[in-house]
Formats: sequence, C-alpha cells, structure tokens
Amino acid sequence: MTDETTKDAAAQTPVEATEEKSTAEIPVRETPAESATTDTPAADKTNNMKVSKNVETLASQGAYANLQPGMTIKVFQKIKETSAKGEEKERLQMFEGIILAHKHGKEAGATITVRKKVGNIGVERIFPLNSPFIEKIEIVKAARVRRAKLYFLRNWKKRLLEKTVD
Repeated sequence: MTDETTKDAAAQTPVEATEEKSTAEIPVRETPAESATTDTPAADKTNNMKVSKNVETLASQGAYANLQPGMTIKVFQKIKETSAKGEEKERLQMFEGIILAHKHGKEAGATITVRKKVGNIGVERIFPLNSPFIEKIEIVKAARVRRAKLYFLRNWKKRLLEKTVD
C-alpha cells in the first residue's frame, strides 16, 4: 500500500469504512447439492423424481407389510451387467433365505435382513424393501417364532419348525 491510501483510510470515520465494506460484492459459493444438480442433465432429474415417487407410493401402500421374521422367502433382484463389448444386460438374481429382521416398518427406508447357508458358510443380505431393483418377493414357507429379531439363528444348529404357505 502507498502512503496516500493509508492517509485516506485514516481520514475516514469508522462509519464510512463500514459502509464501503457493505457495498462490496461478496461472492456466493454454491452448496454441494446445488452444484450437483446443475451438472446433471434434465433427464436424470426426472428419472430420479419418478423413482422417488415410486418408492413413496410403495411405502405408503405397505407393499411388503406382511413379511415377518421366520419366513423363508425368495427375493428377485434386478442386476445390470456390462459385457466385454460394453453392452448392458439386465437379469434377475434370486436370493432364497430366512428373514432374520424386518426394520423400519412401512417407512420408505424399510429393510429386511435375509440369511441363507451356502455349504457351511452363512450368507446374509440386507434388502431395502422399496428399492426399484427388487422385482418381487415370494413367500415360500413360514415358521412360528416368538422373537422380532432372529439373530440367534446365526450360531444355532437346529432348524425352525416350519409350515408351508400356499
């Protein structure tokens, strides 16, 4: 700074100095959410809105409200695969197992924990019920249980008494 600018700044009263600062333009930064929405094409926005509306309608209807721990179910999930040529294929993958837990009731974020045994190894997956990737859920059979969460089945050697569902 030169000597002339320091003299001018000293000559100003504090009120004048604050007025000059308030008239200066302050750059406004975008929030991460705003910057993400401006970069995506309009088609993606409408697609995301459709998916979220579908999730909300499924949650409000309680499409899978009758699922309970102890039921053996088949979950059919859509899987997108890319081949070596770059082609995308969509297929259904089935996961059959027993429901250990059903969490969050009829909310949009409701989930079920399903466990199956492959050989001597137990495999668990958590499925969001209102996901657009879940094609359908079939009930195979149901067991009579007295617990809301069946985590004891992880290290329990016996089987549950089950009845078949028509």
